[in-house]
Order: sequence, then structure tokens, then C-alpha cells
Amino acid sequence: MTIIIPDKYPEIARAQFNAIRNEIWHIATAHELGKVEESLKWGEPSFSVQGGSPIRIDWKDKTPEIFNVYFHCQTRLIDTFKEVYPNSFTYQGNRALSIPLTKSIYDTPLNQCLLIAMTYHKVKHLPLLGAQPA
Repeated sequence: MTIIIPDKYPEIARAQFNAIRNEIWHIATAHELGKVEESLKWGEPSFSVQGGSPIRIDWKDKTPEIFNVYFHCQTRLIDTFKEVYPNSFTYQGNRALSIPLTKSIYDTPLNQCLLIAMTYHKVKHLPLLGAQPA
């Protein structure tokens, strides 16, 4: 299933959505992680690969200046990202990281966060999930 970008997104949020979505697909291909499943979970675009933890992404009109990347709250993902990348993102509890719409995802370690989530079941036993400080 290919996800259609929600109509509610302003153009700048659509660009951020496309950049993150493209990065997910690039990581899956580059690391031979298999097919990316796209779906809607709780009304938000969700991406998953076998052996990984699902990733949801969304823009909210309540916080129009940021784009959120959600991770499963019962994993160690966000706690690890907070420890390894403390100043790279704003964090929303143990479930999301936020990126300003005006900031390129390529100026952040988001690709490392996505890779760790997409390989979570292989790295969950490693210190810091195998993450390398930026």
C-alpha cells in the first residue's frame, strides 16, 4: 500500500514527509531490509520492515512548526536517542522525536535513528542499540 500524503499538510510539511519517507525506503534498500510496508496506524502514516520496529510520521496543526517521528513506546529507541543525540531533536516523552520544518533531516542523525528502528530486533541487545554518537 502506498500512502497518500494527507491533504491537511501544508507544502513545507509535505516536503518533510517526502524526505523522511524517501529516507526510509533508501535505508531499506541500502541495508537489504526487505519490503517496506506502508499503512495508516491511528490515522498516521506508518512504515515497517520485518525485524524492525514500526515508525510513524506525522505533522499536526497543533504544532505547525514541527514534524514528528513516532517510535514504539515500549522499546528503548527514544531513551537511546536521547542519550546518544541529546541536542539533535526535541523529544516527546518516550514515543517521538520532533524536527523543525525549517531544518533539513539531512542535518540531523535521523537516518541513524531510522536505521536502528528498522533493525531493532537485531540490535536491541547491543549497548545503545549499536548507535554511534553524532
